Amino acid sequence: MRGGGRRKKQHFGRIHDFSCGKASFNGEHSRIGGPGFSRVVYCNDPECLEATLHSYQGNYVKTTKYTLATFLPKAVFEQFRRVANLYFLICAILSFTPLSPYSAVSNVVPLVVVIGVTMGKEAVEDWRRKKQDIEMNNRKVKVHHGEGNFEHTKWRDLKVGDIVKVEKDEFFPADLILLSSSYDEALCYVETTNLDGETNLKLKQALEETSNLHEDSSFENFKAVIRCEDPNANLYSFVGTMEIEDQQYPLTPQQLLLRDSKLRNTDFVYGVVIFTGHDTKVMQNSTDPPSKRSKVEKRMDKIIYFLFFLLVVMSLVGAIVFGVSTSKDLDDGKMIRWYLRPDDTTVYYDPTRAPLAAVLQFLTAIMLYSYLIPISLYVSIEIVKVLQCTFINHDVHMYYEETDKPARARTSNLNEELGQVDTILSDKTGTLTCNSMEFIKCSIAGTAFGRGVTEVERALARRKGEELTEEEIHAEEELNEAKSMIKGFNFMDERIMNGKWVNEPHADVIQKFLQLLAICHTAIPEVDEETGRVSYEAESPDEAAFVIAAREFGFEFYERTQGSISLHELDPIYGRKIERKYKLLNILEFSSSRKRMSVIIRNEEGKILLLCKGADSVMFERLAKNGREFEEKTREHINKYADAGLRTLVLAYRELDEEEYDEFNKEFTEAKTLVSSDREEIVEAVSEKIERDLILLGATAVEDKLQNGVPECIDKLAQAGIKIWVLTGDKMETAINIGYACSLLRQGMKQIVISSETAEAKALEKVEDKTAVAKALKESVVHQISQGKALLAAPEENSQALALIIDGNSLAYALENDVKDLFLELAIGCASVICCRSSPKQKALVARLVKDKTGNTTLAVGDGANDVGMLQEADIGVGISGVEGMQAVMSSDIAIAQFRFLERLLLVHGHWCYRRISSMVCYFFYKNIAFGFTIFFYQIYASFSGQTAYNDWYLSLYNVFFTSLPVVALGVFDQDVSAKFCLKFPLLYQEGAQNVLFSWLRILGWAMNGVVTATLVFFFCVVAMGSQAFRKGGQVVGLEIFGATMYSCVVWVVNCQMALSINYFTYIQHLFIWGGIIFWYIFQLAYGAIDPDISTTAYKVFIEACAPAPFYWLLTLFVLVTSLLPYFTYAAIQMRFFPMYHQMIQWIRTDGQSDDPEFCQMVRQRSIRSTTVGYTARIEATSKRFVEKPEGH
Repeated sequence: MRGGGRRKKQHFGRIHDFSCGKASFNGEHSRIGGPGFSRVVYCNDPECLEATLHSYQGNYVKTTKYTLATFLPKAVFEQFRRVANLYFLICAILSFTPLSPYSAVSNVVPLVVVIGVTMGKEAVEDWRRKKQDIEMNNRKVKVHHGEGNFEHTKWRDLKVGDIVKVEKDEFFPADLILLSSSYDEALCYVETTNLDGETNLKLKQALEETSNLHEDSSFENFKAVIRCEDPNANLYSFVGTMEIEDQQYPLTPQQLLLRDSKLRNTDFVYGVVIFTGHDTKVMQNSTDPPSKRSKVEKRMDKIIYFLFFLLVVMSLVGAIVFGVSTSKDLDDGKMIRWYLRPDDTTVYYDPTRAPLAAVLQFLTAIMLYSYLIPISLYVSIEIVKVLQCTFINHDVHMYYEETDKPARARTSNLNEELGQVDTILSDKTGTLTCNSMEFIKCSIAGTAFGRGVTEVERALARRKGEELTEEEIHAEEELNEAKSMIKGFNFMDERIMNGKWVNEPHADVIQKFLQLLAICHTAIPEVDEETGRVSYEAESPDEAAFVIAAREFGFEFYERTQGSISLHELDPIYGRKIERKYKLLNILEFSSSRKRMSVIIRNEEGKILLLCKGADSVMFERLAKNGREFEEKTREHINKYADAGLRTLVLAYRELDEEEYDEFNKEFTEAKTLVSSDREEIVEAVSEKIERDLILLGATAVEDKLQNGVPECIDKLAQAGIKIWVLTGDKMETAINIGYACSLLRQGMKQIVISSETAEAKALEKVEDKTAVAKALKESVVHQISQGKALLAAPEENSQALALIIDGNSLAYALENDVKDLFLELAIGCASVICCRSSPKQKALVARLVKDKTGNTTLAVGDGANDVGMLQEADIGVGISGVEGMQAVMSSDIAIAQFRFLERLLLVHGHWCYRRISSMVCYFFYKNIAFGFTIFFYQIYASFSGQTAYNDWYLSLYNVFFTSLPVVALGVFDQDVSAKFCLKFPLLYQEGAQNVLFSWLRILGWAMNGVVTATLVFFFCVVAMGSQAFRKGGQVVGLEIFGATMYSCVVWVVNCQMALSINYFTYIQHLFIWGGIIFWYIFQLAYGAIDPDISTTAYKVFIEACAPAPFYWLLTLFVLVTSLLPYFTYAAIQMRFFPMYHQMIQWIRTDGQSDDPEFCQMVRQRSIRSTTVGYTARIEATSKRFVEKPEGH
C-alpha cells in the first residue's frame, strides 16, 4: 500500500534471521555514561531543561572555507603563503620609502590586481559551496510539533531529540534512531551510496518496543531517553540504550539511520534525531582529499627560487660596484664625479658613508629587479588550468550516452600531469570489465551446460592459432539475437532450456540446483503491475544474474516476506508451474572472510534444508563423504570456466534434523543479538559448525565482459610507452585470462608467476608454528623474485617480453620493507604486471611503492570503494563512474564513464595540457628575463644608481597587460598536432613522459634566449640612439625617449617570439598578440596625454617625439628582426636536422603525406615494438616468430 498506509507484506531486502526482539546487553554497553559515551537524548522533548543544558550543536552544515568575516584575512593569508607573492608584498611596502626606484601606486596596483583575481576565484568557488549548503540546509522534513501533528521544517532547524517522519526516496536529514516504519515488522531499507559507494540496500529494524508507533498520533505522548556514544567517524558501529518507562533496551547499528543515506522501498519511517550537523557520522568522515601537485608545478617553484637567487646576486653585484664608485667620489677633497655634487648629497650617495649607501642601494636593486619574477604567473596558470578542465569536461568523445555521463575533471591541479604518466595501475572488475554479470555456463551433476563463447575463449583460440567451430559460431549468433532481450542472462543450451531439464539423467539434482539459485540470495523482487514481469534489485551483479537465470529456467522468485520466500516453479511431475512457499528460517550472510553464504529453509514437506553457495576454495573442503559424487568433474569444469575468464561459485546443500537445527538456532540467535566488538567472529564461528557435510550439486559460471574498446585502448597506451599494471581481487586464473583477452599477455611471453599456492607453501600451512610458516613463505617469495630477476638479466631473454603475475599472499611479503625494492626492480623490468587477490590496502601500497621509488608519474584507475586508497595514493586518481556506487569517483581527481576514454584523456588532453603548460611557463620566464636584463644593463650604464630606464607604469603593466594575455591563449588553445594525429602516433606521448618539453636544458635554453634578446635590444638601442641626432634641432634623445623606444622593442620582440612559438593559430591568439602591441601604443597616447604630475617621464613622449620620427620605427623594426634571428636560426636547424617526434608528424601533415600508409608506417614504427603489450605488439611478435622459424630449420 502506498502513501501513509502500512505494508502487510515485506517482499524484498536482506532479511535478517531474527524477528523484533530484545538484544542482550554486552561489552560496550557497560561503558555508557563514561568517557566517549556521554550523549543523552530526550526523545520528543528537545526543549526540556535537561536537553538545553547539553547545548548540542544545531543541524546547520557548513562546507565552505570562509565566512563573510573570515574571507578577507584567511584568503589574504593563503595568497601570501606563496613565496613570490610575499616578496612582491615586501616590495610594495618598501615602495612607500625613499628607497623605492618607482612610485608606490605603480607597484601596489599590479599586486592588488593579481591577488584580487586569485581571491575572486576563491570567492566564486566558495560561493558555489555556499549555495550547495543553502540548498541542503533548506531541505524540508516532517517534524513532530506536539499533539501528534507533523509539520514541514527546514533541516537546519532540527534539534537533537526531535521526532521526524521521512518518506520514501527522501534523504535522512540527520543521524536518526529508527522507531517504526510502514512495515509491520518495523523494517526499512536504506541506500548508502553517498556514504560508502555500495549500491545494495541495507536493512534496518526498530526495537520491538517502538515498532507499534504506526500513526502520527502515536507520538502525542511518546517519551524516551537515549544514552549513547559521543559523535565519531565509525559508520559501522553504534552503542546506545533507550529507556522507555524505566525499562532499558540496547541500541545497535541495526537501528541507526545515517544522514545522507536514502530511504528506499519503504513508504515512511519515524525516527528520533541523535546526531546533528557536524556531529553526524558522514560529516565526521568528511576529510579533504590529499593535496596533489604536478611535477611541472614543483619544478616551476625551483625556477622561481633560482630567479630569486639571480636577483639577489645581481643586486649584490650592483651594490658592491655602487659602493666602490661612491667611495671614490671624494678623493682628498677633490670631487671625481663633480656633476653629482658628492660634497652636498643625501645618505644614499654620500661618499663618506659608502658602505651604508651600498646597503641601501642593495634594497633599491632588490625592488628594481623584481620584474625578473613573473607576478602574474600563478594566476595565469590557474586561469589556464580551469579553462583546460572545461575542454576536458565538454569533450563529446569522452561522453558516455548510455549513462549520460561526461568526463569530469574534479581538480585542475593535475592537467599537465596527465601528459606525463609512466605507469597505470588499474582495477579489473568494473574498470577493464563491465561489472555487469551474465549467466553463461553451469556444471550440474558433473555435466557441463552452456554453449556460449566468452571473449577470453576467443582470445585463447587466437592464442593457440585455432578458429571457433561452426557450432560455437552458430551458438554465438543465437545468443547475440537473444542478448538484447534479457539482461544478465547469456545462456544457450537446449538440453535444459524451456523445461527440458526434466528429461536429463539427473533431473532431481538439476531441480535442487535451480531451486538453490532461486532461494539462496538476498535479492529484492519488484513486480511490474502492468506486465507482471518480475525484476530484481540485488546486492551484486552476480546475485542478480543467478536469480534471473533461475527465472529463465522456470524457477521464478516473486515474493519475499519476513519469514518466507515464494516461487513459481516448474514441477517435473505435473509438467506445469506451481506456487511454492519456503519458510525462511535463517540467512548466514556472505563476507569476504567466509567467501560463502547460506540460507536455512523449511520446505512444504516440512524438511529443513541448508542451501549454500560459495568459492571453490572453501566449498570443496566442506563436502560430506557421500556428497562428492560429482566433485572430480565439477573441479574440471570450474578450471575450464576460470580459463575462460568466468567467475565461478560452487552450489551445495544438506538436510538438517530438527534437533540439530534447534541447537544451532539457539546459538545463532544468541550470537546475533550480542552487542560486542567480536560479535561478527562469534556469528561466523556458529555458522561454521552447521555449514559442513554438504552434498555437491554443481557450479555456476558468470561472465564479467570486457568493456567496449578496452583491448584497443590498452594497445594505444602500450604504444605510447605507458606500463599497465592490473591489481584485482580475482583468482589468478581469471586475471590471467582477462590479461590474454585484452592483450596484456600473449603467447610467447614468458610468465614469472609468484604464488603462495605452491606445493611447498601448502605443506607449510599444516605446520602449527605460524611465525616459522611466515618466515618460510617470505623466503619462498624472495627466492621466486630472485629467480625472476635472473630471467631479466639472462642475455637470451628479451626483458621487456616478460610478464609478472603475483598473488595477494605473496604480495604481502613482497611489499615488506626489506623485499619491496627487489620486487619493484623485477616488476619494472616486465612488460606487464598482474597482482591477483589484492586487498584494498595492498593496492594503495603498490601505488605508493611505484610512485615513491621510481619518481615517475603514476595513474590509478578504479570504480569501487575498494579502489579509493589506490586512487588517493597515486599521482592521479581516475574514477570510473560505473555500477559500484560513487565512492571511487568522489575520491578521484578525474572521473570518466569508461576505461576506453583513458586513451583520449591521456594521449590527447594529457599531451596538449602538458605541452601548453610547459611552453607557457618557459615563455613566462623568457619574457621576464628579457625585460629584467634590459633594466640590469641600463644599471651598468647608470653606475647602479637605481635610476630606471622605464616609466613606473611601463614597469608595472608589462606583466599584467602588454604580454600576459598571449601566454594565456597559448596555454588554452595551442596544439602541436591535432587529436587525430595524437591518436595515430601514440609515441608522441613520450615527449611528456620523458619530460622533454620541460627539462632543465629546455628551461635554460629559454632563459638564455631571454638574455640574448635583452642584450640585443639594449645595446642596439644604446648604440643607435646614444649619439644620433633625434630631433630637428639636432638634440640627442633623453632618458624618457630612450626608455619608450627600448620598451617598444621589448613589447614587439616578446610578442612576436610568441607568434613564432605557436603551432596552432586561432583568432583569439591573433587578437591577444597583435592586440597587446596595439594596446601598448594606445596606452602611450592616453597616458602621455595626462597631466605631467601623473604621467611624469611619459608626458607627450610618443605623440611629440617617437611617433613623428621615422628613426623610431626603423629602429624598432631592425631590433625586432635581429632579436628574433637567433631563435629563428636555431629552430630552423633543429627542425631540419634534429626534428622532435611532433615535428616529424607536423612534416607529414604539411607535406600532405598523412594519407600515405607507407610513410606513416615508417614514422609509427618507432612506437610499435614487439617488446611491449597490446594486440599490435602481439601481431608484430607473431610475424617475427614466423620470419625467424625458417631460419631455424
